[in-house]
Amino acid sequence: MNFLKRFWIYQSERFPFFQNGLMILTFTFSAVSFSRICRGGNGFIPALEFIIGFFTSLGFFFLLRIFDEFKDAEEDAKYRPYRAVPRGLISFKELGWIAFGVIFLQVIMNLIVMPVIMWAYILALAYIAFMTKEFFVSDWLKKKPIIYMASHMLVMPLIDFYTTGLDWINTRIAPPDGLIFFLIVTFLNGIVIEFGRKIRCKEEEEVGVETYSSLYGSTGATVIWLVILLITFGFALTASYYAGFGNYALLFLVPFLLVCSLPAVLFIKNQTQNLAKKIELSAGIWTVGMYLTLGGVPMLITLFIQ
Repeated sequence: MNFLKRFWIYQSERFPFFQNGLMILTFTFSAVSFSRICRGGNGFIPALEFIIGFFTSLGFFFLLRIFDEFKDAEEDAKYRPYRAVPRGLISFKELGWIAFGVIFLQVIMNLIVMPVIMWAYILALAYIAFMTKEFFVSDWLKKKPIIYMASHMLVMPLIDFYTTGLDWINTRIAPPDGLIFFLIVTFLNGIVIEFGRKIRCKEEEEVGVETYSSLYGSTGATVIWLVILLITFGFALTASYYAGFGNYALLFLVPFLLVCSLPAVLFIKNQTQNLAKKIELSAGIWTVGMYLTLGGVPMLITLFIQ
């Protein structure tokens, strides 16, 4: 197969652009919206700046996937030979050129259209680069799975620092007061997704694949996930009050929390593969719904009324 066909298969397996693109579009739009609403700005940012911001944000997450291929090469070859790189679908050299192309386009577009935000872009990219090297303490980190996860999830608020900065950095003003809580929510949402996708029933555990259910037991990992979800809910409400729509957020997030918690509660009682998959799905639905509640929907309502 030629490169384009192989790349299409690669993205469909390892980073589905359509599925991830919709989530990252919501992520970016809501981040900009929260910043703008929180500081009382009128309207939305210029379309070109948002498009570049969305492409940059999508590029960050795609780079994380590519760099993970390099980072996990040895383990994938040993335990997961069915994946795209070990089975020879795409080479490390090709992935390297793709990563270079993504970074080149990100830099050129941001530098030309909104150079003032470059420092936030460089901050996020540098952190991603250090993540690839496991912060040069790989052996130590792998012995401490929670610290390992937390160190990797810190990239989420750094990306959100860039996306919210599409508003406040580009307008050269101080960050809005509630930004810190929004960034904490972003960090916690990353943990909700990461933890949720690594909860399995005993029959589905794989040799050489570390999951949180293998570390803490299926029930223990699920309880931890529910606690993290509840903490995220609390910080999301705090962020919404800073933006001035706390009651509205409470109205939507409470039933949303209950619905997204249901698969985990059921999984504790009946540990099946189907319910484990629904926990992962609930994590994604919670994240999208929460971002829409915190910024996306209020901004759309504002734009529609205007």
